[in-house]
Amino acid sequence: MSRGRGGRAANQLRIIGGRWRGRKLAFPDLPGLRPTGDRVRETLFNWLAPIIEGSRCLDLFAGSGALGLEAASRGAARVVMVDRAVVVVRRLEAHRALLGAEAVEPLAMEAQAFLARPPEPFQVVFLDPPFGAGLLEPSCRALAAGGWLAPGAMVYLECERALGEPRLPEGWRLHRAKQAGEVAYFLAIAP
Repeated sequence: MSRGRGGRAANQLRIIGGRWRGRKLAFPDLPGLRPTGDRVRETLFNWLAPIIEGSRCLDLFAGSGALGLEAASRGAARVVMVDRAVVVVRRLEAHRALLGAEAVEPLAMEAQAFLARPPEPFQVVFLDPPFGAGLLEPSCRALAAGGWLAPGAMVYLECERALGEPRLPEGWRLHRAKQAGEVAYFLAIAP
């Protein structure tokens, strides 16, 4: 098995907090699939600490599952994890079974197709689309227009650092912003 940064096995993530803290989970080896790093996740979940327990979360570009599984580990009541790659969703389903994560619901579909469905409001949304795909701002607009956000919902946005601050839908406000290496990440609050 190849090794990634820090000697950790490649294509493996570690849940950093909550009831599954320290659990290591493998994810498929697909081009562009990159979990949100441990330090970024630690910062993000410190930001979300006051609201994550009992919340309804949407992980719109689930990929490795790092964000959605971390939310479930920390007590989210429901975590819908959407990804277009069937192999990714099968792995997320296997993680759900392994962890007994009944709050987790993996779905195999395109993000835009999911957002075209009848909406349900979420308190937390994770938006970490594939880099270079131009999906961050259209996804924000679809969330804002479609009834997907509970009042005061928090939306996490992750993108290439070179893109700078994303344009937010009307009424959203930027609450937090940080950078780590080539990644920029933000927490916005919806009206």
